[in-house]
Formats: sequence, C-alpha cells, structure tokens
Amino acid sequence: MRICDLYKPGKTILSLEVFPPKKDSGVSLDGALSEIARLSPAFISVTVHVGGSADRTAGIAANIQSTFGIPSIAHLTCVNATRATIRDSLQMIRERGVENILALRGDPADGGYKDYLYASELVRDVCGYGGFCAGAACYPEGHIDASDPVSDIEHLKIKQDAGAAFFLSQLCFDNGLFYRFLERARAAGISVPVSAGVMPVLSLGQIEKMIFLCGASLPARVVRLLHKYQTDADGLRKAGTELAAEQVRGLTEMRVDGVHIYTMNKPEVAAWIFSQR
Repeated sequence: MRICDLYKPGKTILSLEVFPPKKDSGVSLDGALSEIARLSPAFISVTVHVGGSADRTAGIAANIQSTFGIPSIAHLTCVNATRATIRDSLQMIRERGVENILALRGDPADGGYKDYLYASELVRDVCGYGGFCAGAACYPEGHIDASDPVSDIEHLKIKQDAGAAFFLSQLCFDNGLFYRFLERARAAGISVPVSAGVMPVLSLGQIEKMIFLCGASLPARVVRLLHKYQTDADGLRKAGTELAAEQVRGLTEMRVDGVHIYTMNKPEVAAWIFSQR
C-alpha cells in the first residue's frame, strides 16, 4: 500500500514511528511492535541510526507488513551514501517488499555527505528508481540550517518537485506553529499531504537532545511542565503523555491530513494517546 494513497480529504490519519534498538543493547522490538500493531495505525515508519544498517531498517519494515498487515515506511538517509550504495539499498528494500521510503538528509556521521548533499537529491533518485512512494521531512519551525522561513519552504517545494508524495513533520510542541507553517506551505504550492509530528515529553534528557538536534522551541506550558516534574520522572512521563494526547486531539479536530507520533518504542505511551483521541 502506497502511503500517499492512505490520506483522504477531511480525514486525519494517525501513524506511528519506531526505531531499531542498537544491536548491542540486548533489547528486542518484537514485543513493542505487537502491542503497537494492536492500535491499528494507518502506517508505521522505521528509522535508521546514524551509521546504522538500511538492511535492518528494511527488515523491520517488511516484518511489520508481513506479520501485522500494516503499511510501513523505511527511512533512508544521505549520510555516507553514494549513488551506488543507494541503488543497492533500493534493490534490497524492493526485494523485502517495502514500497514506501522516507528520504532524509540525516545527521552526518564521521564520513559526512558524499554524493548526496540534500534530501531532494535522494528523493529524485528514489523516484527515478521506480516503484517507490517517496516521502520527505518538513519543519514547522524551519530546518535548523535554514537561513529563513522563506528559503526553508522553497526547499520543501524542491522536494515535492523531485517527487515527494507526502511529508512528515519534525516534532513541534505548538499546534499554532504547525498551522501557520502549513498555511505558508500551501500558499507556496505544497499540495501533497502533510502529517504533523508529535513527540510525547517523557524525560528531560530526551527533550534536551531533540531540541539540540532539530531546534524546535518549547512553549511556556512545556517549560512549566519540565520545571514542575524535574525530580519526578513518573510524573513527567504521565504529564508529558497527556500533553501529547491533547495536542493530537487538537490537530484531529482541525482535520489536518495526518498526525505522526514518535513513540520512542513505548507502546503504552502510544496506546494512551490513541485512547484519548
């Protein structure tokens, strides 16, 4: 099932994201996937670690489809990629039976970028290979490297023109910021479906890391929440999950195309959010 075909006018679809545990962690994703699949999300995306294996990501995505019958997306990045390695990855992903790819620039590893400097270049090659539905990322507050909001939207249009058939947004804690971004994007000619990214606040360390990586801002209510529960991990987790559920309800009421929830491989968190829609 092509992800772009899941979106329907006037209906908000809910999707989830998981990540492959590190190989030396001794943690299995199987149990979490079984619980997450019971929520019947529209689709599940699978990330790839910096320096990680595209084969492992594709394997998990293929398992989601074959075991649970849920459409999946395999992430693919520009990091350390050459056109030859991307062709090999696309062939491997196709052989696994996965037809949806989220084409990303990615965070640079030791080798940085080789044949691909921008996600739009990767989108173009994924689409040129044939048979894939390619999606890409968007940034409600602008990409951290973007010089200004106008140029950021221009780069988004380049991705769409390269063949991106849908966009999944970076995390954003303020629905108002997402609505304003979407208004600018539509005015600039972005016509494909756009899902809003929602990440539950589960720990201070998690938020500090994500804010540093993507440059998302923290609304006052999130700052107050972090302050209130700075010595209460369980309380922060509960309050952060409730806040995410409230955000999802608001987005659904506004009938955005979709909401993409970053589960952090926590099925109980995703289940609570789904139960509160």
